[in-house]
Amino acid sequence: MFDLPFDFFSLVIAIVALIFARKAFNQVAVLRARLDLMETQTPVARAIAVPPPLPAHEAPVAPSPSDQIRIETTEEEAPSIQPAPAPSPASDMPASAPPPLPPAQPGFEERIGTRWVVWVGGLTLALGGFFMVRYSIEAGLLSDAVRTFLGGAFALALLAAGEWTRRKESISAIAALPVANIPAILTAAGTAVAFATVYAAYALYDFLVPATAFVLLGMVALGTLAAALLHGPALAGLGIAAAFATPVLVSSDKPDYWALYLYLAVVTAAAFGLARIRLWRWLAVTTLVFALLWTFPCLQCGPSMVGPHAFHVMAGFILAALLVVCGFMFGPPADEGEIELFSSASLAVYLLGAGLIVLSSAHADTAVIVFALLVAGTLLVAWRAEAASGAVGAAAALVFVVFAEWAVRGNPDMLVLPGGPLPGIGPAATDGAVMLHLVTAAIFATGFGVAGFLAQGRSRSAAIPVVWSAAAVFTPLALLIALYARIAHLDRSIPFAILSVVLAAAFGAATESLARREDRPGLQASIALFATGALAAMALALTFALEKGWLTIALSLMSLGTAWISLQRPIPFLRSLAAILAGIVVLRIGHEPRIVGDMVGTTPIFNWLLWGYGIPALSFWAGSIFLRRGGSDDAPLRAVESAAILFTVLLVFMEIRHAVNGGDVYRNSAGLTEVALQVCATLAMAIGLERLRIRTGSIVHNIAAIVLTLFAGAASVIGLMVLETPILWPTDVGGVFFNLLLLGYALPAVLALLLSWAVAGRRPAGYANTIAAVALVLALTYVTFEIRRLYHGPVLSRGPTTGVEQYTYSIAWLAFGVALLGIGVFFNSQRARLASAVVIALTILKAFLIDMSALTGVYRALSFMCLGLVLVAIGWLYQRILFRRQAPPAAPVAQPGGTG
Repeated sequence: MFDLPFDFFSLVIAIVALIFARKAFNQVAVLRARLDLMETQTPVARAIAVPPPLPAHEAPVAPSPSDQIRIETTEEEAPSIQPAPAPSPASDMPASAPPPLPPAQPGFEERIGTRWVVWVGGLTLALGGFFMVRYSIEAGLLSDAVRTFLGGAFALALLAAGEWTRRKESISAIAALPVANIPAILTAAGTAVAFATVYAAYALYDFLVPATAFVLLGMVALGTLAAALLHGPALAGLGIAAAFATPVLVSSDKPDYWALYLYLAVVTAAAFGLARIRLWRWLAVTTLVFALLWTFPCLQCGPSMVGPHAFHVMAGFILAALLVVCGFMFGPPADEGEIELFSSASLAVYLLGAGLIVLSSAHADTAVIVFALLVAGTLLVAWRAEAASGAVGAAAALVFVVFAEWAVRGNPDMLVLPGGPLPGIGPAATDGAVMLHLVTAAIFATGFGVAGFLAQGRSRSAAIPVVWSAAAVFTPLALLIALYARIAHLDRSIPFAILSVVLAAAFGAATESLARREDRPGLQASIALFATGALAAMALALTFALEKGWLTIALSLMSLGTAWISLQRPIPFLRSLAAILAGIVVLRIGHEPRIVGDMVGTTPIFNWLLWGYGIPALSFWAGSIFLRRGGSDDAPLRAVESAAILFTVLLVFMEIRHAVNGGDVYRNSAGLTEVALQVCATLAMAIGLERLRIRTGSIVHNIAAIVLTLFAGAASVIGLMVLETPILWPTDVGGVFFNLLLLGYALPAVLALLLSWAVAGRRPAGYANTIAAVALVLALTYVTFEIRRLYHGPVLSRGPTTGVEQYTYSIAWLAFGVALLGIGVFFNSQRARLASAVVIALTILKAFLIDMSALTGVYRALSFMCLGLVLVAIGWLYQRILFRRQAPPAAPVAQPGGTG
């Protein structure tokens, strides 16, 4: 038999020898490549090293020319030593040296053997320790004490191995690989196992009381910090990742969240401290991500979990403020006047965690108080450190989210009477929560408002005071709206109206005070924001004091005020704000087109539609004028112009529908009256927009005019000529001459004719001619229907058509064509003459197709006789007046006896 230990060590020695041989071959190849590169370079001159300078107290001795030598090496001759000339005054530097050779890149085999294997090995060691502990728990192999002892021993062994290898490398002058430092990885694995051992001894086995666990975890964290300072980022990355993953790998059936978050606080402190000392931002970012993720476990487990989660976010917030925020306490240095993204985000992350706790706990008192404390802390930190000013905006947004969710979640009926609708529940069931939110909202509004006002002029940056002023304006308004929705249930409320007026007065006073100050960076934008806040508060006061429909009016007036302020203070944001407010009003009417629901009333014209659509329309038209004066034709201006046109059109359409249908704007069908009024109104608005676009050149006015024209044409063809035509349906058109026919066909024909004149020469000829053709069709239809009204009464669809009626149609059509011809001749309008030709052609066609067969006796003869006379007269008119040709002059006749 063979000796197993001897063969094993022989095999190990052989493998090691093979590795060293392979490494030697690689080094020889690298040296050969460098030698080849040196031989191919051009001749260079190398100067011998200059001796180090003498101490200051010794007199320098100038070297003699014979002491200076120069070695010149070429490919043709051997090195020769020649006296070197003295350095010239212009330059005493030696000849330029050759550029350094690029370092040889490691090959695939070297990367595997020296880097990847080391990484995998370190990770395997750490996971092996974790899984061994887990397996021992599941199988019950060892007692709790033995498992804890073995875990600690394994951690100490790894730490000792890491320190021993580090010292051996330092003594032997072996350079550690930058991405595969064996001492660092061994130490990192030992640190992770040590974290797991201490945590298991406290949370799983109850070997340690909280105080002892805190001390031991702190010692491990400090040890990790000290080791990472020696071993670099590899240890920091592995150790921190393993520390945050330890509670997942070493778990228990009954977790203790207080112990968990105490442990995470120690780990977070160590990570932030290490990141601060070494300025490793990636480590701080990783810590923030893990900390936020550890907020979610058991977040909705009930009131008992509010305390541990609150401790977690508060501890993390304090540590981030002390160690991460630039320019505050122990944080890194900050650039003056700069908002540092990570400093702001580090506070915002824990604010988000606190907000999630409030929402998941149904606004428990403890959660609300902790959230309020963190918001106050954010304002304090941002006040002292400008780098964290971005967190002020995040705090304002989260405050609104929390209170808006509270307003939506709450049942307003619970606030009407003490105890609400459930018997036996006293006022304490709701009054405490409501009072806490009211007090908290008042503190938030005052804190943000006062801090935002006092922050003006403190910074050299323009962005920082704007952030503070935006939060100062947004937060009180948002809180006021949320409280109004929760308590007043969006109904009329005089107390909230009074609060809005007070808030508007405060914003107005702030605006006036800032306007009198010396101009500083960001001051003009802040003045504009406070002025906008004053307008918004006044708009809310109207909303709260009046009925629901006034919200639409208030927002539109706010858009107008913002547009006017943008004219006084040319700030691009205000133009966008005016457009945003206009968009909100548009969405508002999309939700309820009647503005006030069933309270719109039945009075024609003078009802809530007039105020709900008319005032916003006027506001948007005036706002578009202000925006056009204050800037170019940009997107905000187009948005406000679109809103102005939309509300004008909707005002007209809704008022027509309201008046025709007795106040029921949701009626499914429409009659001839409604369609006729819609067509007339649309054509009139299209004419106005065509005139307006000539002055403004606005693409919005241009497109809107085309859209309204197309709508009017479609409504005329489909509505007036097909769906609601009185010749097909039993519609009562009314009186003999003043009837629906006049409204539905004569007036639209006149308006269409005016529209064709308005676009003539300014749009393509085909566009204007098409509109004129629609006008001709409507006019001829009116003539026809009016004759039928004379013969059949108010209902045109009843009764047969007599011969006299057919003869009257022919005479009327012929007269209409002659009238058009006369107009064309008098105004020299070719379009009118062509329309006359079309009508007369239709008359001729009717005579041969209908009159010849339908008429009998004298009516048939008279029809053709009149038609013939008119046609002859028209021909004479064209020959003698329109296209008169002068006869050529007669040739002179030679006189007898005359000379030629």
